[in-house]
Amino acid sequence: MLRLIAASLCLRCQRVAALPLNLRPCSTLNSAENQQTVEALYELSVDIQKIRKLKGWVLHRSPSYTKEVAELLKDMGASGSTIAQIFLVHPEAVLCHPEQMQTQKELWMSVCPNHKQLISIIEKFPASFFTCSSYHDNQRDNIAYFQSLNLNKRIVTKLMASAPQSFSRPVEQDEVMVRTLQQAYQELGGEEANMKIWLQKLLSQNPFVLLKSPDVLRENLCFLKDKGFSTAELLHLLSKLRGFVTELNPHSMSRTLQYSQDTMGCSETQLRDIILRCPAVLYYPESTLAERFKGLLGAGISMSQIVETPTVLELTTQIVNYRIQRLRALGYDIRKGSLAVLNGTKKDFEVSCGKLQLRRERPLFNPVAPLNADD
Repeated sequence: MLRLIAASLCLRCQRVAALPLNLRPCSTLNSAENQQTVEALYELSVDIQKIRKLKGWVLHRSPSYTKEVAELLKDMGASGSTIAQIFLVHPEAVLCHPEQMQTQKELWMSVCPNHKQLISIIEKFPASFFTCSSYHDNQRDNIAYFQSLNLNKRIVTKLMASAPQSFSRPVEQDEVMVRTLQQAYQELGGEEANMKIWLQKLLSQNPFVLLKSPDVLRENLCFLKDKGFSTAELLHLLSKLRGFVTELNPHSMSRTLQYSQDTMGCSETQLRDIILRCPAVLYYPESTLAERFKGLLGAGISMSQIVETPTVLELTTQIVNYRIQRLRALGYDIRKGSLAVLNGTKKDFEVSCGKLQLRRERPLFNPVAPLNADD
């Protein structure tokens, strides 16, 4: 009997330990749902069934502050439907103490232009706003640090929203990575006057670069330098890869480069030129490249066309096939023309199709034909 009781307690402890612990240590787990929470969410028109299915543990926590948090959001201009959506996506918000949320609001307003903008961010990134109060000091220090770099407030806000981990950790860690990026920029010949703009663009495109190891960045740049890329070309790659150079490693890049060279049948010099025109080739795994080469060649596109316009490798096989069919319907033979028409965003492609359609419908002007007298 004692063994059964001990086993039961152990299982219960395991279940409790598995619950998220990043909220407030003072909240407790009840065996029954907190009816105060459930009723408050019902009043706000929140889909309780979805919460029970996805994050039912929240409804068992006590105390909760559903009405208080909803009031704080309402005071910032959030509509009823917006508040309901925030609670549905991130029900943990109801467990955040109002005083902590007031502090969080003040922190965010130090970089947000207005309440409307902040509500928009909370709606998209609720987990970034409803964080543990123990991180507030780190957040405050990181905000002050990035502001000291004279970065645009919009960039700082985007960093806080999309990469909250970099603001929750000690500021010293972000300082090390930023210094590494700045040093790499200068050592590769970047101009001091443009460094702030370059850093802003890099952090905006890939906020998670701050969470990477500085050693990985140095190691990857050394590898690419050994492959024959000049300092100017390395700066180009570091900028164009949007920080992905910190997510790669020499082994994966070596395999990708060798596969690409063998498949396209080009020299090392030609391969470097292809990489500079399409840096994405560096971080695609061999399986992805193999699928895309197969799709392009299967559509009748020649390898020489791919080498001439390597950016077509950035498109998935599904997108390529769809665009080829659209172009074929407009009388454009991709096998004989440039692949450049395939590139770009969906909007860019639609513009190209519109021009082809216009060219197809517009009658050719014949200067010898007699003019109509009525004209």
